[in-house]
Amino acid sequence: MGFTQPVLAAVDPDTFLQKPLMERMRILALDWGEKGFGSPKMVHTIYVVKLVVFFAIGGITVATATSGLPAFWHVSEWWNQPIVYQKVILWTVLLEAIGVAGSWGPLAGKVKPMTGGILFWARPGTIRLRPWKWVPFTAGDRRTWFDIGVYLALLASLAVALLSPGAHSDSLSKALPHNTSGLVNPALLVAPIALLVLIGLRDKIIFLAARGEQYLPAMFFFAALPFVNMIIACKMLIVVVWVGAGFSKFGKHFSNVIPPMVSNTIFAPKSVRRAHYRDFGRDMRPSRFADFMAHVNGTTVEIIAPLILFFSTSRWLTLAAALLMVGFHLFIISTFPLAVPLEWNAVFAYSAVFLFLGFPNWTGYAPWNMTPTYLALVIAAALLFYPALGNLRPDKVSFLPAMRQYAGNWASAVWTFAPGAERKLNAVTRTASNQIDQFVAAGYEPAWAEITLQKTIAWRSMHSQGRGLFSLLLTHLPDVDTRTVREGEFVCNSLIGFNFGDGHLHNEDLIKAMQSQAAFEPGECVIAWVESEAFGSGVQHYQLVDAALGVIERGTWKVADAVAEQPWLPNGPIPTQVSWSLLGAMA
Repeated sequence: MGFTQPVLAAVDPDTFLQKPLMERMRILALDWGEKGFGSPKMVHTIYVVKLVVFFAIGGITVATATSGLPAFWHVSEWWNQPIVYQKVILWTVLLEAIGVAGSWGPLAGKVKPMTGGILFWARPGTIRLRPWKWVPFTAGDRRTWFDIGVYLALLASLAVALLSPGAHSDSLSKALPHNTSGLVNPALLVAPIALLVLIGLRDKIIFLAARGEQYLPAMFFFAALPFVNMIIACKMLIVVVWVGAGFSKFGKHFSNVIPPMVSNTIFAPKSVRRAHYRDFGRDMRPSRFADFMAHVNGTTVEIIAPLILFFSTSRWLTLAAALLMVGFHLFIISTFPLAVPLEWNAVFAYSAVFLFLGFPNWTGYAPWNMTPTYLALVIAAALLFYPALGNLRPDKVSFLPAMRQYAGNWASAVWTFAPGAERKLNAVTRTASNQIDQFVAAGYEPAWAEITLQKTIAWRSMHSQGRGLFSLLLTHLPDVDTRTVREGEFVCNSLIGFNFGDGHLHNEDLIKAMQSQAAFEPGECVIAWVESEAFGSGVQHYQLVDAALGVIERGTWKVADAVAEQPWLPNGPIPTQVSWSLLGAMA
């Protein structure tokens, strides 16, 4: 154990793997509660170095060097320069679109290679997923040379805009007469905006990986709005993201997110980790302390602090709220969430400082200073459309445009394979092998590689939807104890090079695309999949999918039943209400 070795579960691997599935989940849920994922500290160090040196210092160096500004260590001379903010956004979009920012590395299921992204998306024949079947010229589920051309052109257009010197802006000169750096030339932003939209219509994977739901509006504001309106619109965008995420945490799901999240924080002492559970070892539901952390330090902060920033004209109140949001994002970084959106959190921490302290409301950058006034209403309506729709109809909108980041209310899945059937995935065109093989290639003993992967499904069982998914497996698969069970996000990652907590990326469309090459026989690959809860509905809609047969059952379960249970379901499966089944339809 130590810097280069994982913290393994205290089990005998041979006897452990012979235990029933839910007994394994009980043991590994307790292990996660004390140790988190157990990755070697070297892994976390790699992420921190990548974030600080490559992303932050590298990005600021590129932004300042191409804009005629002093080097990155002269923070006071560049932190509030508008062109630096613009280029930080472009730098982030470029790295996300390449696949070396969020959802990168071992914590996201990428071990060998550590990068998915471009290795998949610049290769013909890999899986692409179109968002809407009704859009013309998007048919098919495989990447063509046209898709690759558009993708590489997107990367090139982002690089051109990023590396080009600033251009003069009359609106900037009027607002900041002494500014000499200018802004990114709006003409250079037309291509990346158009190409991101185009690739998004053919392939939602790349659009979501580039975080297009947030950065595309920002790039549009950079290109289309005069300077003061641009700053105010960017404030509106970040507040919608924050408040939308905070709003999505109302309900029964989010308290279940906090304990396993804190348990994965490498700096948290064991006593703090245990305090997030009601009675560690016996009752692993969230404690009152976890409820407080979720809905006071989490939900409340994420709604009230941004609204203060948006409307406040008080220097001290604005400073306090900005520092609070910086601390909020630094805390998330410290937990190393499994999608590892570290760069995104760093950008939002910087955005809080740049937008609200660099251009505070009392200097003419308040929402009521946008001209004409109706434009603020138009922008607000546009920014709120997908969050509103996504909360009411989560089946229609990815949880990313719905601004429901890390709310615990996720579309998700667990995949099961008959013994030996998992290797059929190797027939799918991709640039990575199954995670079990990646961990073995990285030096894990095969048994320990299997146990490490089973920790990810134990992590799923610690969340509300996990109890429902495992209930489906127990109810429908009498051989579940002998099956290989995998977390859907990790399977998805090995098939398309990206995962970010969004079950829409591994729904029926991906299963059908995968099956066209893997050719599973009936019963060999059975997936329990569930949609997010629509706001206030109290239920989640599930599907049981056989890769060879398609959907074989649909139904619902009550969220209240899921959150009331332990991760290992000691009282048996939670109740489900079947709305349709293949057997019933054939009867």
